Amino acid sequence: MAGERDLDLLLRDMKPEIQPGVFVFCTIAASDRIPATLNPRMTFREQEGTTLVILLEEAEAAGLQYAFPSRLISLTVHSALDAVGFLAAITTHLADCGISVNAVSAFHHDHLFVPSDMIEDAMAALRDVSEASRD
Repeated sequence: MAGERDLDLLLRDMKPEIQPGVFVFCTIAASDRIPATLNPRMTFREQEGTTLVILLEEAEAAGLQYAFPSRLISLTVHSALDAVGFLAAITTHLADCGISVNAVSAFHHDHLFVPSDMIEDAMAALRDVSEASRD
């Protein structure tokens, strides 16, 4: 099934869902293997090291330093990877509300990591964007 590209439909039908847990961003050396005790939600290899997005409890149990304790909001609309403006519209609105976000596009959906203490504000902002697209 092809993902949606129409911006108005994407915004209208995004249906944000909060995922359980608090996630953090960690880094390990690029040459290190990911410890078997970790179950990263996301990994990304950069020249400086490998970024791991894992549950806070996993980071603490492994003794890893971490940053950006966040909650994960999944936008359940099936967005096309080449959809234009979807995340731009969302992240701009969140920025206007003073909410930082780390956005990730996966094959089926887009996902937003927002500060843990801003989760309710972020959900309200996303509802506002979605409702505005219905007008």
